[in-house]
Amino acid sequence: MEHRELERTMTFFPALSTVMGTVIGGGVFFKAASVSAVTGHSSLHMVSWVLGGIISVCAGLTTAELAAAIPETGGMLKYIERSYGKFASFLLGWAQVIIYFPASVAALSIVFSTQIKNLFGLSETLIIPVAIISVLSILCLNLLGSKVAGSLQSVSLIGKLIPLAIIVVFGLLRHTTVEVSLFPIKSGEHVGGFFPALGAGLLATMYAYDGWIHVGNLAGELKNPSKDLPRTISLGIIGIMFVYLFVNFVFLKNLSISELAGNENASMIVAQKIFGEMGGKLVTIGILISVYGAINGYIMTGMRLPYAMGLNNELPFSNYLIKLNKYKVPYVSGVFMTGIAVIMMFTGGFDLLTDMLVFVIWIFYTLVFMAVIKLRKTEPHLPRPYRVPLYPLLPIISILGGIFIITMMLINQFSLAMVGLGLTLIGAPVYYFKS
Repeated sequence: MEHRELERTMTFFPALSTVMGTVIGGGVFFKAASVSAVTGHSSLHMVSWVLGGIISVCAGLTTAELAAAIPETGGMLKYIERSYGKFASFLLGWAQVIIYFPASVAALSIVFSTQIKNLFGLSETLIIPVAIISVLSILCLNLLGSKVAGSLQSVSLIGKLIPLAIIVVFGLLRHTTVEVSLFPIKSGEHVGGFFPALGAGLLATMYAYDGWIHVGNLAGELKNPSKDLPRTISLGIIGIMFVYLFVNFVFLKNLSISELAGNENASMIVAQKIFGEMGGKLVTIGILISVYGAINGYIMTGMRLPYAMGLNNELPFSNYLIKLNKYKVPYVSGVFMTGIAVIMMFTGGFDLLTDMLVFVIWIFYTLVFMAVIKLRKTEPHLPRPYRVPLYPLLPIISILGGIFIITMMLINQFSLAMVGLGLTLIGAPVYYFKS
């Protein structure tokens, strides 16, 4: 099977489904517990989700300019290379291939298998085997082509939004005795101060919002990338923000902040309060659909990165990574990244893996936001079918948000941040060896 060009078969709705389906995964159900634990008050809990959404919307609208101007397979990889050179681009690709995408797949797979365990009362020892089986099943579907993977993403998006909508509607209508205090905005008494609590809360939400940028990896397979990429990114994030705000308000309306804090079964408990015992099982099925679709989104977009780097002979065994099967899918790249994800399943839990990848990826996100301003100056004649509105305000907000997230991570999770940074910098000798 020789290297051939990717086919442009993906249209707007599958691309939009990729954005929303990848982002709305385990985060909406499990990070609410983390946010409430570190903020300690319903007002700051909601503010964290609002700020996370605002930063993500600004970041999406900013990045969409590069997505439209440089609609190439590889997405962010190509934006960084165009702006900062091949070494920076390689480090990003290395970090994504070795840390970001495998850690995302591993973390979500652990969540998926844990919910399977809870639903069917399975043994704890089966969590990792079930996680591996789930990942392999999604990889096999992706190997059948981007149309199949995109269709799965569309179906899973609809499947996850229906139970979310039901929970939101009935949760808002349900009379409860829990008071949701939104003003004044303050932190809890035992969380160590307002700004540290806000920083920790925002960090937790950023994983739940993460994943929207990677639709750019599919640019080489979109029928109309210049038009569809900006629309899918911007509309997708705005939709996600409203979903998250409604879901979290329902959580707070049905559970006190102390009941929600650190409670990873909060969604099931809320569903049981609204619908009875059967509701808990229904919401678990909704979570399974949601997480399965999110894993599919990360595998579908992530497996294109080793392929894109292999085209430039940047990785060891690049001649294998660029091979396509008869469905024109980079199958070796997919197997490679899935293998790393399986190894990661044995090394850490959901929060550990997600916290490390948020720090690493936001370093590069911030560089991407800066690249919009940089390329406006260095390449003023670059065709830009879409220009970020309110320039340069939105890019500046995105940059400041990125700096804040990186700084808070260094303050709150220094050791974990250093592990992520160290794994990224290991890519430097690989780069110079290949050069």
